[in-house]
Amino acid sequence: MFPITRRQLLQSVSCGFGYMAFAGLAHQAAAKDDFENPLAPKPSHFPAKAKRVILLCMQGGPSHVDLFDYRPELKAFAGKSPGESSGLNGQKGRKLQPSPFEFKPQGKSGLMMSSLWPHLSQHADDLCMINSAYTDVPNHPQAIIQLHTGNFQFVRPSMGSWVLYGLGSDNQDLPGFVTIKPLDRLGGAQNYGSGFLPAVYQGTRIGSSSDSAKGVKFGNIKNEEFSEPLQRKQIDLVQAMNRRLAQRQEANTEIEGIIESYELAFRMQSAVPRLLDIAGESQSTFKKYGIGEGSTDDFGRQCLMARRCAEAGVRFIELTHQGWDQHNNLKSKLTANTKATDQPIAALLSDLKERDMLKDTLVIWSGEFGRTPAVKQDDGRDHNATGFSMWMAGGGVKGGYKHGSTDEFGIAAVEDKFHIHDLHATTLHLLGLDHTKLTFKYAGRDFRLTDVYGNVVDKIIA
Repeated sequence: MFPITRRQLLQSVSCGFGYMAFAGLAHQAAAKDDFENPLAPKPSHFPAKAKRVILLCMQGGPSHVDLFDYRPELKAFAGKSPGESSGLNGQKGRKLQPSPFEFKPQGKSGLMMSSLWPHLSQHADDLCMINSAYTDVPNHPQAIIQLHTGNFQFVRPSMGSWVLYGLGSDNQDLPGFVTIKPLDRLGGAQNYGSGFLPAVYQGTRIGSSSDSAKGVKFGNIKNEEFSEPLQRKQIDLVQAMNRRLAQRQEANTEIEGIIESYELAFRMQSAVPRLLDIAGESQSTFKKYGIGEGSTDDFGRQCLMARRCAEAGVRFIELTHQGWDQHNNLKSKLTANTKATDQPIAALLSDLKERDMLKDTLVIWSGEFGRTPAVKQDDGRDHNATGFSMWMAGGGVKGGYKHGSTDEFGIAAVEDKFHIHDLHATTLHLLGLDHTKLTFKYAGRDFRLTDVYGNVVDKIIA
């Protein structure tokens, strides 16, 4: 064996060991490897309607009664208290505040949508609007983790990790689970972590929430010192030692994850730059997504990258947009939020349709909870976990369909209630996975994404 320093070893595997977010993210073992490829495509439990998921996470708690949940009663009872019957989640004693935005029926389906969505409203007939969502805790850290993992009390695998574990990846040169500009706080890596699942199923982070999407990239993706043939020799040496170590140990997912991440990292050096390089897209595409046009540029770039990831076979893709926590200045801040995301999201849906991909791509838009219809001060709303809105599109859900309802003021879900566990169960079902059978044995028991809860909501499935 030729000498190899620690620095050379780290450089030789590029992003494999030098960037721990890649440790075990995806893989394809060398042909001579005895390990089974954990990210090889796997059969679903039953025929699937969706092949992939794009999660649009609107962190902060978007105000459902100003966006998607039309509540004319708020105007009729403006300034009055909800009263005893609706005094939920701290609403009693507050004053009801009507939405400052106009709602109109959109599309042939007549879905009620706020005037804040001039572009998205053109896709009303593709949206499955869920107006009866609810979660367990009205606090950001717990609720955002529950949205991603189903549990805010313990560290659990994220939804993307469960999907990757259940179905594998369709592209062995790219991670199967990608998260673009994920949250640096409020759970951070828990939101895309693999928990007790093997490390190979963890999400791959592209940048962070504080980065600009214009310069976002994978870390340590290029080896500046070694040619490809020499790097391959270095990796083969390290892999041979890792395999021998793994054979001497009964089960070590960290070693297996490193073996797989080295192989993926080597292949990613050429595949990833091509994936993230949007320079080759047409000017009309840039204009469609709002790229280069101020407020829409950042999220427009994220949405375009998501479309490219979906085309390339990435199984689970998440985008994050922050700043939906409007305790004050609701009108101006919510207007800014929707202006930044409306056109890019509409462009993403349009592109997927044009490529005949929306039918098998499940797009999910959601925050961690909603906001209070009754307020302490004018022009601001507080946290509300008992009722809020989210929507899905494509991937086998009904388009132009409204599911469930909150009470007359939009405080709590009362009809066809839709818990976060139901979201997870239904998402897995659309991917061809039975949420009660997608399990992993840990600490002496079989765990699943939905724990012992969750129901597949057949009403929203086309």
